[in-house]
Amino acid sequence: MAGATAVPAQAPTLAMLDRLEKGSWQLRERGQSAILQTICVGDARRMIQIYHPRATCSRYIIEDTPGSVTVHYTCPGAGHGRTSIRSETNRLVQIDTQGIADGKPFSQAIEARRAGAC
Repeated sequence: MAGATAVPAQAPTLAMLDRLEKGSWQLRERGQSAILQTICVGDARRMIQIYHPRATCSRYIIEDTPGSVTVHYTCPGAGHGRTSIRSETNRLVQIDTQGIADGKPFSQAIEARRAGAC
């Protein structure tokens, strides 16, 4: 193997989330008109932990492609979850999230759409 060089493995970057526009995002249950919540997104990684917004969690990246990400996270004392986010545009994403929060199971299909500035 003369001339072979070692190339370090690249860590997943969740770059798809970096392409989403910052600002105010409205989250609706898919197929419903009522707004579940509005969040101010400076870092779209916040959408990974909708049910654990303030918890300090460890994350394991399952999928990291240009159009979607899937992350499993564990929040000691608060629960855990698995979230998949699929980008339709940089202003519209589909979120599927499920897990345990405060000792109760959750499972939700959410459409998140940028609504404007924060």
